[in-house]
Amino acid sequence: MPINITMPALSPTMEEGNLAKWLVKEGDKIKSGDVIAEIETDKATMEVEAVDEGTVAKIVVPAGTEGVKVNALIAVIAADGEDVAAAASGAGGAAAAPKAEAAPAAAPAPASVSAPAASAPAVSAPTASDGHRTFASPLARRLAKEAGIDVTAVSGTGPHGRVIKKDVEAAVSGGTAKAAPAAAPAAQPAAAAAPAAAPKGMSEESVLKLFEQGSYELVPHDGMRKTIAKRLQESKQTIPHFYVSVDCELDALLALRTQLNDSAPKSKDGVPAYKLSVNDMVIKALALALHDVPDANVSWTDSNMVKHKHADVGVAVSIPGGLITPIIRSAEQKTLSTISNEMKDYGKRAKERKLKPEEYQGGTTAVSNMGMMGVKNFAAVVNPPHATILAVGAGEQRVIVKKGEMVIANVMTVTLSTDHRAVDGALGAELLAAFKGYIENPMGMLV
Repeated sequence: MPINITMPALSPTMEEGNLAKWLVKEGDKIKSGDVIAEIETDKATMEVEAVDEGTVAKIVVPAGTEGVKVNALIAVIAADGEDVAAAASGAGGAAAAPKAEAAPAAAPAPASVSAPAASAPAVSAPTASDGHRTFASPLARRLAKEAGIDVTAVSGTGPHGRVIKKDVEAAVSGGTAKAAPAAAPAAQPAAAAAPAAAPKGMSEESVLKLFEQGSYELVPHDGMRKTIAKRLQESKQTIPHFYVSVDCELDALLALRTQLNDSAPKSKDGVPAYKLSVNDMVIKALALALHDVPDANVSWTDSNMVKHKHADVGVAVSIPGGLITPIIRSAEQKTLSTISNEMKDYGKRAKERKLKPEEYQGGTTAVSNMGMMGVKNFAAVVNPPHATILAVGAGEQRVIVKKGEMVIANVMTVTLSTDHRAVDGALGAELLAAFKGYIENPMGMLV
């Protein structure tokens, strides 16, 4: 039988991607592990590997196609010994597949980023009161639920009558939607009311009315900007933030950094094995502080507190159109030189959008450093599943008082943002005090 290659889900939240490039052509023989395509997501460009041997019978979705839904058919492979022409003709009307809604995969692709050669999974079907089963995509069901309408009463225009996103939107805007059936009564006398829908802000039409025509241009949001907007809005609406700030003296840290960089071994070409930055030392200090204050190294869930065994520190990296947060895993166990070299590699590949999902998803905390931009202090937004994020300002010379005398010292201000559900005020202060201790006594990071 022909082998269907479908658009892989490269992250748990991915619903569609852009098919940037094919690295094979029809008629090419491939084997397991061959890189056959490049997929662009909102965060990165990923390579897709073949998991079966055979011959490329038909490329269904051409290179450069945007908005290809997860699990949509993108190519057909003829298995060894199978007639290639027959496999290609069997693709039939599959060219329309990218436009149809497909169910997003339940989990990201494995670390090898291989695309599983499998058809779209079956989708559970709600049953109407007359016993008729209604097939609907997960996105359509979610939109119907959020709008409070009965998905079984919506007419589907997708494949085989499947209800898709545009059907739900048409039902809502056209006023033809039927209210969803009431949920079964709970044990309490009355169920709690559902929270109000999140505000969407001013409409584009309302905004444009405020400006003279021709005095602006419209720049469409790309996938990255939409994802950033969605996640940060959810964070500020659902996470009760609070903030703790402290000033850290940097003179001892700067002196140690210079000593370590000067002593770095060099290659035959005179290239040092590492070059530490202040940010590398901030990452290490925060990881060690979380190791010392493990109750702050947590993630909140409705049922349990997830207490992490290692400090996986995400580091915000600015890239064109947004930012991404590669993660230094088990940073409390790594040397400063290892952290430094990992960050240089991550930073380079982040700007090229070459990071793998497992390199930027998850983590237990994060660092956002705008000190190199001259920012004195700021407060960052917690990025779930983290319960903390450290905002780092610029190191600058300030006049401070020591033993009753005014002296000049290099000082930076850092602000810890925390999820108050998981980290209380005293605990946040304890974590920040531990961080300050490592920054002002940096030899502790070497033992």
